[in-house]
Amino acid sequence: MLAAESIDLFYGASQALRRVSVAAEPGKIACVLGRNGVGKTSLIRAIAGLEPVAGGRVRWQGEDVTMLPPHLRARRGFALVPQGREIFPRLTVRENLETGFAPLPRSQRFIPDDIFALFPVLWDMMRRRGGDLSGGQQQQLAIARALVTRPKLLILDEPTEGIQPSIIRDIAKVLRLLAGRGEMAILLVEQYLDFARSLSDHAFVMDRGEVVLAGAWPDLAEAELRRHLTV
Repeated sequence: MLAAESIDLFYGASQALRRVSVAAEPGKIACVLGRNGVGKTSLIRAIAGLEPVAGGRVRWQGEDVTMLPPHLRARRGFALVPQGREIFPRLTVRENLETGFAPLPRSQRFIPDDIFALFPVLWDMMRRRGGDLSGGQQQQLAIARALVTRPKLLILDEPTEGIQPSIIRDIAKVLRLLAGRGEMAILLVEQYLDFARSLSDHAFVMDRGEVVLAGAWPDLAEAELRRHLTV
């Protein structure tokens, strides 16, 4: 499982994270919730190795990976779907998917058929440029690109942002299916309570760079949740 323990993170003199601890385990979806600007993206960038931490540690399957660079975490099964998707607009759908080959051994550098079972629309658009896809299609492409790496830990940063409801339902269905296989831990960053609660098993609520609530959904008080999430 993933365990981020007492993470401190600074941007210059400004402290973005204060002793933040979260966990994710195979077969389940853990969700990090909070309003804009509370440190959610900083946390997952620290977990992925994109930001150096000033304190605490990140453990994965019993190994301390705190000092590992992002590409070595990717080889250990980390995959990040960033906020804003960050696909390559001038590359085709196929070429975008093939960028997921980078952390894989040569024998695994192919696009699994399962990708197109999960996202059938991508098969019909393989030759189209990523920039020509709709926002929802680009989000599906970004998730599919992460899945090409055969991840054991899938991290998604606000995958519902700017996406139409029908695509949100499709993405939720895919995430439930992936979790149900029991082989992958999923860490989801969200700010929409209803979507997060419908999908995840466990929640970590952040406010001002700290985790202020954590637990399984039945154990979290509704009034407290609303207080920390309402703008």
